[in-house]
Amino acid sequence: MTHDLLTTLRPLLAAEASAEAPAAGTEPGDLEQAVWLRLLERLDTDGPPHDPERWLRRAVRSEARRTRRTTRLERPYDSEPADDGDRGPEQLALAAARRRALRDAVRRLPGRCPRLLEALLSPKDLTYREIAGELGISQGSLGPERSRCLGCLRRLLAAEVAAREVRG
Repeated sequence: MTHDLLTTLRPLLAAEASAEAPAAGTEPGDLEQAVWLRLLERLDTDGPPHDPERWLRRAVRSEARRTRRTTRLERPYDSEPADDGDRGPEQLALAAARRRALRDAVRRLPGRCPRLLEALLSPKDLTYREIAGELGISQGSLGPERSRCLGCLRRLLAAEVAAREVRG
């Protein structure tokens, strides 16, 4: 049943994605993949849609809108942040001092925040699944926990920066 549905929808999805992708600023293949993923998630939870063709058209438009919003909110880097090739010794020393200050502040955070942020800052580039396994928490709670920890870190760093400013 599922295989027949996917085979039937494939040409329609290709056509819809090709039509919507240019306006969304994405590749048709990326749009198709996002819709296939959404369909598979739906099949797991709610079963097949009652009107698959209509559902697919709406899903393609929805994914295209989401992609446009994401593209509009993202800001490209002027240069690769990890690229230290054209930086002088002073800039490298200042960057190293900033990284040390950040790591020191992270260690002073409450609860699980130090372990979570250290995992997120790890040069191993761990996935959310790996971090959740390492910390023993659910993958779904990582986003809210990360937001809470980053808020604590912002407040901690803002207090330190404000305390060091010369007033008057």
